[in-house]
Amino acid sequence: MLPRIDTIKQLRIKLGITQKKLASIAGVSTSMINQIESGRSQPSYETAKRIFDNLATLEGQTSPYKAGDFCSKDIVKIKPTNTLLEAIEKMHKYSISQIPVFDGNVPVGVVSDDGIMKHLADVGESELKHAKLSETMDPPPPIVDYDTPANALVPLIRFSKCILVSKKSKFVGIITASDTLKMMEG
Repeated sequence: MLPRIDTIKQLRIKLGITQKKLASIAGVSTSMINQIESGRSQPSYETAKRIFDNLATLEGQTSPYKAGDFCSKDIVKIKPTNTLLEAIEKMHKYSISQIPVFDGNVPVGVVSDDGIMKHLADVGESELKHAKLSETMDPPPPIVDYDTPANALVPLIRFSKCILVSKKSKFVGIITASDTLKMMEG
């Protein structure tokens, strides 16, 4: 007896692999995996067995994807001496919802749309121009190595606004929740 079909997506995400990768190793189309996961299609017993067998095999391995494979290479940064208003303007300009705060080359915090909204609720809008990020930022984001398996990032991104990616002690990218979702889709 096979596991329930609706667990395929959960298993795939837990393993940190894309629909395309699962389709490739299971010998079906990416479209088929997408339809199965969305409940629009029921696979034959043979296809379902092949998918679950491949997922079980992968469960014993590490993720084929690494943090460096899908991080955004351009890190938008801001300084702790900047104001909340400057952070909001930068977030709007780049269409992002969080910015790591760097003091030189050292991450010292993160400012997010959620954090800004909480601060505004506490002090009011008049503080935007004067409130320094050093007074309002959240703790710095976690830092992972470029070669960290992708499946290790999924639980981490649930508890932080973003993840910084380093390679040889240099920051080379940033991963956000939307980057993680793109990796899982694709």
